[in-house]
Amino acid sequence: MAGRIGQAMARIALRVGRTVVISNSRGPETLKAVVEMLGDGVSAGTVEEASAAAVVVLAVPWGNVRDAMKGLEWNGQVVIVFLSGDDVDSKSEVTALFEDAGYVAIDLGSLASGGVVQQVRGPLASVNLIRV
Repeated sequence: MAGRIGQAMARIALRVGRTVVISNSRGPETLKAVVEMLGDGVSAGTVEEASAAAVVVLAVPWGNVRDAMKGLEWNGQVVIVFLSGDDVDSKSEVTALFEDAGYVAIDLGSLASGGVVQQVRGPLASVNLIRV
């Protein structure tokens, strides 16, 4: 979780007081710069260590995600975040993380039904919604 989307998710988690373990397929030694940049509350671990320590989130990018993740508001409005997954408890954790940070989370259901509409060429792949 050390790419751009993973770093954005880590910043959200840190902002609401969560501890973050980041990982990638290349190993924790490749994440030193990211850990230093993100600061206190962040450590690097193997994928196995990260998955044992916390809920693992695979973040799929949507249009303008970097702009949307810079703060709680985007162009003065609260950002709506779509999520989907097969583990109800994990989705609850992720929903709580986003809502604690001031976003509105909409659960689209399972990966088979909700995930497909968020993928590239899906109807929500590049949709940016705000709460008014």
